[in-house]
Amino acid sequence: MSIEFLITSFIVVASPGTGVLYTLAMGLSRGSRASVVAAFGCTIGIVPHMAAAIMGLAALLHASALAYETFKYIGVAYLLYMAWNTLREHGALKVEADGGKGSATQVTVTAVLINILNPKLSIFFLAFLPQFVSADEAQPMMQMLTLSGVFMLMTFVVFVGYGLFAAAVRDHVISRPRVLTWMRRTFAAAFAALGAKLAVADR
Repeated sequence: MSIEFLITSFIVVASPGTGVLYTLAMGLSRGSRASVVAAFGCTIGIVPHMAAAIMGLAALLHASALAYETFKYIGVAYLLYMAWNTLREHGALKVEADGGKGSATQVTVTAVLINILNPKLSIFFLAFLPQFVSADEAQPMMQMLTLSGVFMLMTFVVFVGYGLFAAAVRDHVISRPRVLTWMRRTFAAAFAALGAKLAVADR
């Protein structure tokens, strides 16, 4: 496993995106436990893309404009739904004083869907992983699984870091209604902006 793979993976994982945004929102709104659950859900959401790349299904998204556009706009619709719910206080940034202890399943499902409904991840795995598999590798599939596992572990660790940081400043946020209102608007705008960016993205 090369240092180039680790550095590239870290840059991709740490770059702000829908998963990072949702994990931060969970840390701010429901505390550290929910942020860890969100990080776990986002990590699990990588599995279908990893499997698709390894089995060659990602090539279909890359080759078929209709398949890619269909998948993309489902993801766009979900991000806009997240933005609307966040703005109405029923979504990612609905602050719960008790940390939302009974909502782990909901947080996990939402986090998984956020990453599943992003066709860019499949294309990323299709283009990214093969570059780090040696041409003379005796077991290329095993190597891809190993690299994917490292990428997922890095995703979980980095996202947990984001989430715990957000949870650490949570008390300062929920005690200031005006700050909370602006953060809610900011997160809603960010979800909408990511949806718009995905809508105009090319393969």
